[in-house]
This record gives sequence, C-alpha cells and structure tokens, in this order.
Amino acid sequence: MKVELVTSLKRHATRILAELRDSKEAILITEHGQPSAYLVDVEDYELMQQRLALLEGLSSGERAVVEGRVLSHEQARERLSEWLD
Repeated sequence: MKVELVTSLKRHATRILAELRDSKEAILITEHGQPSAYLVDVEDYELMQQRLALLEGLSSGERAVVEGRVLSHEQARERLSEWLD
C-alpha cells in the first residue's frame, strides 16, 4: 500500500489522484507520522459499500434464525402473496 503525507496530498493532489485512478491501490494518508485517512478509488469504495451491506444483511438473517424470528415456507408464501396483491 502506498503511503503519502498529508502535505504531499495538498501539494500534489492532481498527480496523486491520477496515480490512484491508474493503480486502483488505496493510499494511506499520514499526518504527523500517524495514519489519518485512506484514499480509495470511487469504484472500489462503492464495491466495498455493497459488500458491507450484503454482510450486514447476512448477519441480520443469522441473528433472526438464532432468535427464532423465522417463517415456514407456507407462511412466507402467504405474506408475499398479501404483499403482492
């Protein structure tokens, strides 16, 4: 992973963004020697958000099963039928 100082980002933002678009490699921005932020490509960020939403949905479903909040196939069919009408 590439690392850039925040001052470098301020001075060379156009170049750094061009490199990011070309390489698709996240860039760690540091400030006073400490990690401050990650700079990522827009498409990569959107893909990460979609994956996170999917994982949250799976986690919610698993929690529902553990808590017993489930429907039989027939109950689900009836609810969907009501919803679609």
